[in-house]
Amino acid sequence: MMVSIAAACCAGRAEVVGATATRAPAMIVDAEALAASAAEVVEIAREHLGACDGIIVAAYGDPGADEIRASCSLPVVGIGEASMREAAQSGRRFGVATVTPALVASIAGLADRLNLSAQFTGTRLTQGDPAALAVDPARLAAALADATRACIAEDGAEAVIIGGGPLAQAADRLQRQFAVPIIKPIAAAVTQLMQRLSA
Repeated sequence: MMVSIAAACCAGRAEVVGATATRAPAMIVDAEALAASAAEVVEIAREHLGACDGIIVAAYGDPGADEIRASCSLPVVGIGEASMREAAQSGRRFGVATVTPALVASIAGLADRLNLSAQFTGTRLTQGDPAALAVDPARLAAALADATRACIAEDGAEAVIIGGGPLAQAADRLQRQFAVPIIKPIAAAVTQLMQRLSA
């Protein structure tokens, strides 16, 4: 699904090839799973260095992205970093709407590492089990809409990131409901990677 989303964002300007972790946690729902996934992400990237022009780490906490950057000359973009940079453009205040309560601290930590804490309004969470929401698109979209509304109305966000690569399809539905920009992490990463490749 995420490869298809990225390919659509490229609009024929590049070929997108996916590689899926098989040993890491199936769904990253907490800091432990985020940390546990990094080693395999780095391993996958190293295996594909000779066959690609750039790398997108398509897990919202960007596991392994810094290690990959340190070990190769290719441009490497994590969807978490890309989405925050896009959301923060022009000094906008931004929030994150997502499904994983145990990653709230990790999300705030990412904003801090990017020196964007002053613009970050915080994370708002959906109600319900993340795994159950993932298999019910209508319920997921409704829950994310509620979290997005809270980011805007209660926290003053001027842009809202839908925090998670697999949530991109729900993000498409949400933009029609809100006047503020709804940031899709995969699209943000593709845009930034394409810019670096054409620079």
